[in-house]
Amino acid sequence: MAKQGKTPIHPTKNTLNENLRRSMIELLQVHLASAIDLSYQAKQAHWNVKGHNFYGTHLLFDKLHEEAEEYVDTIAERLTALGGQARGTVQASAEATVLDPYPLDLVDLMGHIKRLADSYAKWGGALKDAVKESDEAGDDLTADLFTEVGRGIDKSLYFLESHFQHA
Repeated sequence: MAKQGKTPIHPTKNTLNENLRRSMIELLQVHLASAIDLSYQAKQAHWNVKGHNFYGTHLLFDKLHEEAEEYVDTIAERLTALGGQARGTVQASAEATVLDPYPLDLVDLMGHIKRLADSYAKWGGALKDAVKESDEAGDDLTADLFTEVGRGIDKSLYFLESHFQHA
């Protein structure tokens, strides 16, 4: 997790007290990093997938990347609305993400699908924890944001898992 309290927060008329805003900013920073990481994990799969049903999966991975980019923007905008300074570089994201590093040697379709499913499941669990943490802290709007993102992540996980689940 990022170093708490080290980054100054910008003045805002937001009615949340400064300590709550600071803690939510730090929580949002972790999820901004994870969204950026997930976005480029999907793009890594998009660029490198090979195998049966290449074209359909290639398009799915690109769609997952685009959806994750929307989460990046949504999280960064909430973070800055609270007075934070978004740390959205690749380097900052690598330091703060909750996700495991994506293997750079994957090429087969099922390898990419299963590895992405692992990342979606891991971030989905962290988002559920973030919903609870922000709700208990009294920031309903941030809890709602995490709920919305989590709902999208669960849907994407369903799309990924459907490739290897059998009836």
